[in-house]
Amino acid sequence: MTTALSQSTLSDLPADVGRPDYDRSALRAGILHVGVGNFHRAHMAWYLDRLFATGCDHDWALVGAGVRPGDADMRDRLAAQDWLSTLVELDPEGLSARVLGSMIDFLPIDPKAVISAMSDPAIRIVSLTITEGGYYVDAKTDGFDASHADMVHDAAHPDTPRSVFGMMLAAIRARRDAGHAPFTVLSCDNLPENGHVCARTLRGLAALSDPDLADWIAANIAFPNSMVDCITPATSDRERDLVRDRFGITDAAPVVCEPFRQWVLEDNFPQGRPALEQVGAEFVQDVSRHELMKLRILNGGHAAIAYAGALLGHHFVHDAMADARIVDWLTALETREVIPTLHPIPGVSYDDYLQLILQRFSNPRIGDTIPRLCLDGSNRQPKFILPTLRDRLAADASIDGLALELALWCRYCEGTTQDGAPIAPNDAQHEQLKANALAARNDPAAFLANAAIFGNLSDDASLQQAFAAQLRGLHEKGVAPTLAAYVAG
Repeated sequence: MTTALSQSTLSDLPADVGRPDYDRSALRAGILHVGVGNFHRAHMAWYLDRLFATGCDHDWALVGAGVRPGDADMRDRLAAQDWLSTLVELDPEGLSARVLGSMIDFLPIDPKAVISAMSDPAIRIVSLTITEGGYYVDAKTDGFDASHADMVHDAAHPDTPRSVFGMMLAAIRARRDAGHAPFTVLSCDNLPENGHVCARTLRGLAALSDPDLADWIAANIAFPNSMVDCITPATSDRERDLVRDRFGITDAAPVVCEPFRQWVLEDNFPQGRPALEQVGAEFVQDVSRHELMKLRILNGGHAAIAYAGALLGHHFVHDAMADARIVDWLTALETREVIPTLHPIPGVSYDDYLQLILQRFSNPRIGDTIPRLCLDGSNRQPKFILPTLRDRLAADASIDGLALELALWCRYCEGTTQDGAPIAPNDAQHEQLKANALAARNDPAAFLANAAIFGNLSDDASLQQAFAAQLRGLHEKGVAPTLAAYVAG
């Protein structure tokens, strides 16, 4: 027998399931979060739920929001269960479940509703998990992409925007004109200097239609950088069945994640913030070094194992990590070429962090998949691999491993594994990537020629030479021998 999740059934849940022990009816909204996906609920919503359980800061509850039509499905699922989510932590030593109650509403998928809620002075933080590709960054310049159709539309129609940045601008203008203090904007996406990127996009859009507002934003709104970390697989029937069969809960939108979380934030919240340090978050003056550590070692590490694992026929990440060929490749790349680009952090050992990452990737309970890690390479490679490559080139240091990572991605983009099994399209630029990858069999420079991804790296002679050598190795020798050759040095 299972229990359908709702506020009224919390007391009926099995005794081993945690649940809100605070009065949810007494919570008051303080944060509007755009992008209520799995990561947000495994991370920010979890931290706030734990904070509320201490009896503190009940005026910082979450209001969810979405800006895409597809967000309506998540809203409908959560509405039927009073905005509650079951979170299962996949510890190798055993499973644990808790129902999170930190979200008290989810706005209709309607720009007017979102703007109205953002305009409410009770909302002191607007936070975002809109994916790395949602910030309108021009890959060629690494600046604001003013030519994107969404930005062109919102600049021409500031009162009826369709992007989250256009909605924020409308609300900021309304709050300024009403004499209300602006909200703080908190990006929780895996971007280098995510706060700075967010600020650049918001000010860039404002400048297209209202330069005075752009200047006002620069002078009055805080965009703290943050580093977020918690491996959170997608929810499928597997996860819904787990929650039902193991914990007796019928939940239309459960979340599973690893038992590790990290959240490091710059302490720059002029309108106040919840005391998240009481539940494990860390507030610092400068998050950039923590950020680079995570983006380059963990996210870059995911990219390194993703395409090698896919080409060798692995489906689950933990199976790839049980393959010594992949572990040795990842360890060599991180040790030789990634970690040397990082500046020291007092009290942090990068070697210890790498060992933690290897352990986390190997957790068999997570069920994370290689196809998920391979998603959206055209957005992820410029964030997680290319900045490291640029630093190595600037230092005139070896790039053989980073070139091999790009060659593995190129070979993956051909659309078949090493054994000839088809690879399903999973990138917005799939057709162009595939065409360039196939052309690279005869002319390796054809893959690097995609300036929308590689920018001025396309013309770098050192990269062209190293990439061509590694791609040739993959085609002539195969994946495993080419990985082994790099590991052997």
